[in-house]
Amino acid sequence: MDFRRLRLKRNMRDLVRETHITTDDLIMPMFIKEGMKGKNEVSSMPGIFQFGEESCLDEVAELIELGIKAVLLFGIPKLKDSCGSDALNENGLIARSVRKIKERFGDKILVITDLCFCEYTDHGHCGIIDPKLKTVDNDATLEISAKQALIHAKAGADVIAPSGMMDNIITTLRNALDNNGFKHIPIMAYSTKFASSFYGPFRDAAESAPSENEYIPKNRKTYQMDYANRYEAIRESIDDMNEGADMLMVKPALSFMDIIREVKDATKLPLCVYNVSGEYSMVRAAAQNGWVDYNDMMVEILVSFKRAGADMIISYHSKDFAKLVKGIK
Repeated sequence: MDFRRLRLKRNMRDLVRETHITTDDLIMPMFIKEGMKGKNEVSSMPGIFQFGEESCLDEVAELIELGIKAVLLFGIPKLKDSCGSDALNENGLIARSVRKIKERFGDKILVITDLCFCEYTDHGHCGIIDPKLKTVDNDATLEISAKQALIHAKAGADVIAPSGMMDNIITTLRNALDNNGFKHIPIMAYSTKFASSFYGPFRDAAESAPSENEYIPKNRKTYQMDYANRYEAIRESIDDMNEGADMLMVKPALSFMDIIREVKDATKLPLCVYNVSGEYSMVRAAAQNGWVDYNDMMVEILVSFKRAGADMIISYHSKDFAKLVKGIK
């Protein structure tokens, strides 16, 4: 067969295209900072902002207008302490923000809440510290994670997304939600989350860089996955599926296309990928230097995630993609 016959004209290429992406596939991450007025651009993530509690409502309204139907919320509270107590406050930052968004927009936007403690602790780790083992105390963190999930659910969150990589987190959250009248709320499991160098700019945006002290190292390698481990990624995903996860995730995405495909094939559950901050910022930096075409590379990357097996994509490119589709510059 002469394959060129199907490539010669644009409308023919569009007709036979195997993989498509729309704004329906995209989730926009948002950073909400307590006490902030307006918004503040993240220096390491051009085009991405921290928002105040009121300005975030204007941003959500714009996202809805652009056709984005889901957001993932991260909170940056004023109070940070050893156990992340703002995350356990029914009137804490994220609880207030979820209520405001749902009161104003209702089901026009799907609100996914990040369930973790790294943004809320003074040490920047994802839970309570075990000084003896020099890591996060998994079981103690499970207890407060259940409390955090119920606060999010009561505030009106549509989906709970636990990102801390605690073992048995899905069982813990599923039981807590089911036993307190929230059986209808799905859990998006961070089932394959690697200890990655691609997260750096996010830690600027969320003000959540892990600190190093006598009790714990300055990284999350003791509870996030080794990026060299392919089979462990599949086992983790299957475990979360069996514990009751409704959706799975691979994070980061760009360097882990093989994992995306294998997890999708092994589980058949809806699969989300997180196109993380470092991946976004590299494209932005290259485009600002004139080395690549930003829009062309953005679309190619997003389509690649769908081709690899992703059903949903959390991406900082989401708003830019939506503007591109609508012809907005």
